[in-house]
Amino acid sequence: MNNRERAMAILNYQSYDRLPVVHFGFWNETLDKWANEGHITHEQAHAWGDGNAADYEIGTKLGFDFNWYRVFGVYTNLLPPFERKVLEVMEDGTRKEVNSDGVVILQKDDATGIPTEIDHLFKGRKEWDELFKPRMLPDEKRIFRLEPVIGDLQTGDQADAMRRRFRRHIQEIVEEVQRPDRDRPLGLMCGSLYGRIRDIVGMINLSYLSADDPALYDEMIVTFADLCFWATEKALATYGDNWDFGHFWEDICFRSGPLVSPRVFKQKVGPHYRRITDLLNKHGIHIVSLDCDGKIDALIPTWFENGVNTMFPIEVGIWHASIAPWREKYGRELRGVGGTDKKVFAYDYAAIDAEVERLKALVDLGGYIPCPDHRLAPDAKWENVQHYCETMRQTFGG
Repeated sequence: MNNRERAMAILNYQSYDRLPVVHFGFWNETLDKWANEGHITHEQAHAWGDGNAADYEIGTKLGFDFNWYRVFGVYTNLLPPFERKVLEVMEDGTRKEVNSDGVVILQKDDATGIPTEIDHLFKGRKEWDELFKPRMLPDEKRIFRLEPVIGDLQTGDQADAMRRRFRRHIQEIVEEVQRPDRDRPLGLMCGSLYGRIRDIVGMINLSYLSADDPALYDEMIVTFADLCFWATEKALATYGDNWDFGHFWEDICFRSGPLVSPRVFKQKVGPHYRRITDLLNKHGIHIVSLDCDGKIDALIPTWFENGVNTMFPIEVGIWHASIAPWREKYGRELRGVGGTDKKVFAYDYAAIDAEVERLKALVDLGGYIPCPDHRLAPDAKWENVQHYCETMRQTFGG
């Protein structure tokens, strides 16, 4: 069996020869650290992207089989993105700037993590009609867009190099979709029905909007959902239906629960998932995964009832997320990828051995593939990650 066959056999409760060892990518700072330590080249670190050649080379060196977040689809973000503008440079070097989502952020060259949001170009109906809605409409130009990789980097040699790499990667993916004998799973990205709205409007603003202007709130959800449905339909028509799974991105939960009312989410967003998952099912795609960090328990019913059947990355966090209680509640139709506590990679071999031992009972449930519960952070030690991969192979075959 190859790794594609293994992964899909597990998620479909079929027999398989061994468990694949799966990851979810790396922070750029982690790769820079490993390059400085001599484990990988600086070229590999700077070329890395989910599912590309550098990703495969780095993962193989560590002992992984593949990156689950190997997805591709038609572009569903703002088109065109807003032009990045620096509004002010402060004494300590912090920049106040507008990013490609129209969000005013505080940015600093040596900072890591998510920048602080201090304002948004979106204010209400006027800005939606004039600035945002025209950027969220179906358009043939959305095929082969560069923005998912280029981000705010618009000009210069580095941007040009990124564009060239992305074009090569697109061509590789397009060719691979047509290959029934590919050796790694490949997912169709179906977009985001709520998380991207949150990105653009801001969590607090979006919460107020649902009460202050419910008609606009509803219109935004429908506009984003219509684009995601169109993009999924367009991807299937353009590239064919030889995908292993459909995939959504949301990130709408935090350590204590969701960033949206579960009742509102079920009523207003749930049916749009069903539209898209029904479309995927008609094309023979029956595994549908969704990427959401945080404590997702209160939103699982909406996803599960509307055809999303694979939770990812099952972030352990301080709330100890696990597929076990979900499986008990929802049954075997609820699958999972993730659930390996990424924090252990900063500790020692004993912590890693204990984590792998914990995973045994979860793997025995079936329909579950362990994977670090987010990108590996800069405190991850190279030798610890290698030890994890070796221990996973010894424990689960291969």
